Formats: sequence, C-alpha cells, structure tokens
Amino acid sequence: MIRKKSGGSGSRGDWFEPSRPIKVEGGLRVRSKRGSIGEQWWSRRFIDILETVCDRGRLSRGRSYARSGQVLDLEIAPGRVRSRVQGSRPTPYRVVVEVEAYGADRWRDVVEALAGQALHRAALLAGEMPPEIEKVFRSVGLPLFPDEAGLEMSCSCPDWGFPCKHLSAVLYVLAESFDDDPFLVLAWRGMARDRLLDALRDTALAGTGGGEEPSRPGLFDVPDVPFAERMADFYETPVSPARLRDRGDLPASPSDLLLRALDPPPVKARHIPLLDLLRPAYRVLAEGGPEGAADRD
Repeated sequence: MIRKKSGGSGSRGDWFEPSRPIKVEGGLRVRSKRGSIGEQWWSRRFIDILETVCDRGRLSRGRSYARSGQVLDLEIAPGRVRSRVQGSRPTPYRVVVEVEAYGADRWRDVVEALAGQALHRAALLAGEMPPEIEKVFRSVGLPLFPDEAGLEMSCSCPDWGFPCKHLSAVLYVLAESFDDDPFLVLAWRGMARDRLLDALRDTALAGTGGGEEPSRPGLFDVPDVPFAERMADFYETPVSPARLRDRGDLPASPSDLLLRALDPPPVKARHIPLLDLLRPAYRVLAEGGPEGAADRD
C-alpha cells in the first residue's frame, strides 16, 4: 500500500512507502489501553470537542501514538502547549497548540462570579472541578474549553492532513494531563492554580468586612476555635435553628453533592461507573421521590 504526502513546498504529488515510528523509551504514554481516553468530566469534555471537529481517522492514529509513548514531552503555559513527538524520522516533530489566554480583567470577572457561588468556591478550594464551572465562564461571556475556532495548532511534520497524527497524539496526552490535574485547564487559559485559589480566598475575605453593609455570613462560615476552648460546648451546633430555617438567599445544593464529595468507588456495572448510575437516582430523590416523578410523567 502506498500513501500520498506533501513535501515542504506543499505539493501533494510525492509518494512514499508507509513507515513505522521510531520506538521511544520513557515517552509520555496514556494509561488508556483501548476505547476512550479521559476519565473525568473535564477531560472527556475536551475530547468530545476534539472528536467533533477533527478527522476521526487521524485521531485514531494519534491515539496509537499516545498509547505507544511517542510523545516525548509536554509543556503547558498560558495560552500555549508545546510538545515533541517522535515519528519515523530521526528528528522529533515539534507541535504547538494555542488557545486564548485571558487577561487580568477577564479573570477578575471569572473570580468574582465563582466567589459568588459558595458551593463552586468551596469545591475549587478543596481541589475539585465542579461541572457547573462551564456555566460560570459562559455567564461572563467566556468559553472554558476551546471550540474549532478557538484552537490554533501546528506541527513541523510534512503531513498535509489536519490534524496530523502527531498533533492528535499530543491532544490525547493533554486530555489525560487534565485528568490528573483539572487546574491545568485553567492554567492553559492564563490562571495558575495557586493564583486562582488565593484570589478566591481574598474575595471571600473582602466580603466579610470593610464595607458599609457587611455581607451576611454563610451557613458554613463557622469560626475555627481550638478544641481546648470548646470542651464544654463542643457538641453543640454553632448555627442557630433560625439560620438553618432561613435559606432564602443561599444557593440550592445540587442533588449529587454527596457523590461529588466522596471518593468514587472503583466499581462499574456493564462498564459504566457506579457514580454515573447513581446520579439519576439522586436527582429523582431530590425532586420528591419516585412517586413525584411518576405524577409528573
């Protein structure tokens, strides 16, 4: 079988025998051995976008490269990902993937919007990435994940197809990097993890005083008192029943809050994670139970 490629001038008239990539020792190898790549919602969201806008055949070859460890390195910086991929030639190909990195003014809007949602702020401060964060970004007119128009990609290989298998491999390795650290998604957009968490803490502290009308303390805003000073009333609730009843201006808790807070069990049913099976049941219970759902149907 012969395949067509372009030369450095962009001509598609050259032909070459298919060749195998040079094997790499110690390359970045994705954990997934078959099927989809990406386990968490944020990495799957990124992959879903890629598989919508990119050629599936080239993405398939890119998955093979990513699984065989052909990606040599991955450098994530605000607005840019750089990588080298070992192909069939001795010199590795250089890959660049760019998105818009938001400036300080835009990130200030994002931080204020996140700080205004107590549950989202708490999740981020706990090192979690709440699914609703996409809506928060959209509320200030910014996308969290890039679409086809928001991605700029290049590779030094002579392949005229787009994206080439080298680019595809880097995109899959990038997605699994998001699995390991969801804050890399935000760092790529221009906000490092520590800076974001510090900004959220500062915003929360700024709302507790200094203005003419101090903000109302949240339901979970309980002072941290040493245990030695709480021996007599340690088991008493510091929140009055009146505050527990008055929840008018508090955000509604998502039905699957408990599922998000606990570590997911390594259990699957018919290859579906247990948490994905439990979430619909929790939603039904939050809406009033099976009887209420049946009445609405």
